[in-house]
Amino acid sequence: MEVATQPKYSAITAVQADLQAGKTSCVALVQYYLDQIEASKDLNIYIEVYGEEALAKAEALDARISSDPSSLGRLFGVVVSIKDVLCYKDHQVTGGSKILTGFTSLFSATGVDRIVEEDAIIIGRVNCDEFAMGSTTENSYYGPTKNAADPTRVPGGSSGGSAVAVQADTCLVSLGTDTGGSVRQPASFCGVLGFKPTYGRISRYGLLAYGSSFDQLGVLSNSVPDIALFLEIMAGADDFDSTASQRPVDAYTKQLSFEKKAKIAYFRTALEHPSLDAGVKSVCDDLITKLKEDGHTVEAVDFDYLDYIIPAYYVLTTAEASSNLSRYDGTRFGYRSPNAKNLMETYKKSRTEGFGTEVKRRIMLGTFVLSSGYYDAYYTKAQKARRLIQDKTFEIFEDYDFILLPAAPGPAWPLGETTDDPVAMYLADIFTVQANMVGIPAISLPVGTHAEEGLPIGVQFMANKFQESALLAFSEKVMTLAI
Repeated sequence: MEVATQPKYSAITAVQADLQAGKTSCVALVQYYLDQIEASKDLNIYIEVYGEEALAKAEALDARISSDPSSLGRLFGVVVSIKDVLCYKDHQVTGGSKILTGFTSLFSATGVDRIVEEDAIIIGRVNCDEFAMGSTTENSYYGPTKNAADPTRVPGGSSGGSAVAVQADTCLVSLGTDTGGSVRQPASFCGVLGFKPTYGRISRYGLLAYGSSFDQLGVLSNSVPDIALFLEIMAGADDFDSTASQRPVDAYTKQLSFEKKAKIAYFRTALEHPSLDAGVKSVCDDLITKLKEDGHTVEAVDFDYLDYIIPAYYVLTTAEASSNLSRYDGTRFGYRSPNAKNLMETYKKSRTEGFGTEVKRRIMLGTFVLSSGYYDAYYTKAQKARRLIQDKTFEIFEDYDFILLPAAPGPAWPLGETTDDPVAMYLADIFTVQANMVGIPAISLPVGTHAEEGLPIGVQFMANKFQESALLAFSEKVMTLAI
């Protein structure tokens, strides 16, 4: 990848200040990012680039900056990429899958709509694990995305394309989705910030569903204030999504000052587990030391359900996936097998040829746990485990403000290492899945580097439901401590 010819922006305020001062233009910004996309093509970040469209919007914004600055939205000049599971009207969306080849969306996701209304410039759609099923961005019809810190390593997943898009400076912010850590784990592997809000805080309308009771739209960026602004814009009630919260949206951008001393819990079973990578443990220990020196209370607590989170999560999400993905049948939209001779063959061959290995594995597992004779043994038991995990987590928040955990048990691993071992890939989500099981907000912060491998390490913080303001404000404090 060639060296950038323009300083890297890490905050929306810096971009907009330079635009208003005439130091740069929206067209120049878009062209810069297009050049960065071209220079990083070997990383396989983008499935589709909206070059001409982005330049045309940039030109129109430049004209408004000169003639009518009061008409500008809060995201003017902000170049954004979107994960290939988010619908964008009159643009293709495929979920990283062959089965949706050539499908053009008739509407936009609510989150996408809201940033476009605020004059964000969408520069393209980025790669992801097929239907967001994976932790490496290797399970994509379009091939694997590579980590810009080390192209022989995975970027994490399923929002790996979004993480590398920000990491490689091909956009300022990227929208991803998080079902079990799919924003936070790749953020950790790529050295950027990754945030998921409370379940229902942002509408899921227009998000290709994987696990409907887990999915949540998230944000990847280099700045806590940027995340706060995107959340402020995208959050809120939506008539198209009955699970979207009716709760008023806080002014997150005006609440980024954290003055009190926090009480933080961490799980003894996590940070003291022998399987936790020594480099990751060291980064966590260093951050805990800095937090204590700053006057915060950080204490170990017992959490007996850590080993049950992954099994329960995969039973529940695969069950939901088997239902959600039944709509892709080769008859209504997307790929249809040319080899089918009747209706039943159309279903079977289209799904067999259109879905990848990992997606088919999860559909079959989900169908199995929902089948007669196994429903109570697996699905019902997993729901009970989910409730126990929720209750214990809320119990911890009665005494603590935040929970600290690693974002992943180790740094980014080599490409291909877990391709033939899906269980190893599933276990990589052990620290991130809890936030989705409980429906609470969580963020991964790039606070360190692996001592031996030189790769980025992220540390995760979780907060109680709808405590995004406190979580973001504290994250801003942590970032200043970590520097």
